[in-house]
Amino acid sequence: MNRRRLVRVPASSANLGPGFDAFAAALALHLEVEVEETGTFAVESELDVPKDKSNLLVRSFETLHSADDFTFRVRSKVPMSGGMGSSASAIVAGLVAADHLFELDADLFRLASEIEGHPDNVGAALHGGVVVCADGQVTRIEPPPDLEAVVVVPYEPVRTELARAALPAAVPMADAVFNTAHSALLMLGLARGDHELLSRGLADRLHQPHRAHLFPRSAELVEDARAMGAIGATISGAGPTVLIWCHYERTGGVVEQLRARCAGWADVLRAPFEPTGADVREL
Repeated sequence: MNRRRLVRVPASSANLGPGFDAFAAALALHLEVEVEETGTFAVESELDVPKDKSNLLVRSFETLHSADDFTFRVRSKVPMSGGMGSSASAIVAGLVAADHLFELDADLFRLASEIEGHPDNVGAALHGGVVVCADGQVTRIEPPPDLEAVVVVPYEPVRTELARAALPAAVPMADAVFNTAHSALLMLGLARGDHELLSRGLADRLHQPHRAHLFPRSAELVEDARAMGAIGATISGAGPTVLIWCHYERTGGVVEQLRARCAGWADVLRAPFEPTGADVREL
């Protein structure tokens, strides 16, 4: 019987306001890949992704084992651009598939971080929940059960290179202190389930203000989120996607307002915080 595995990996949102390149949350939009030992290599997908070995998922698989004898059937609800961790999902899916098929017990977080170039998205994709990445390790926090997420995904992407280039080489000491304090407030709010602390903790001075000119409508949503009844909002990764943080009782009203406001330029998706990270099943 051919070996077959089904791997399911969540999307992710990095930075979460003040936690630049260190914080991320898993979201309940998933990439799924069925990997089957068919004796020939193939990538089967309706997505606009490479069908050869340049595919990021396959390249990640081949970090651990040759893909020559495997067929990869890929489907995904993760937006392909905009800061939703699609590359991290693909990297983690390929590594998890190879690791499970060949019982390698590899250091998947280290490998995924090396391939991705930063640890936050892959940490959330692997472990689920909210993660803090530091010192080559992941610390995970369970999202409060009454906390929900909505994402606004603009149709027009912003190149990650432009978003990175918009950041200054150095920041004022006051801004560094501001982000340190608000990172602590955010984590305390999550740990305690305290929405007031969480709301205060979403503020940032290190990256979002410097990138706002690249996605002005997204930046306006971040500023206006509380007025719409949300706890707050953050730019997801390098943008332009916006992560809207909501109390579950207010999510429906917030979504209605967002859909009216974003008609014609962005999709509004309910994407709850996902407590479960990468999952693999034998078929």
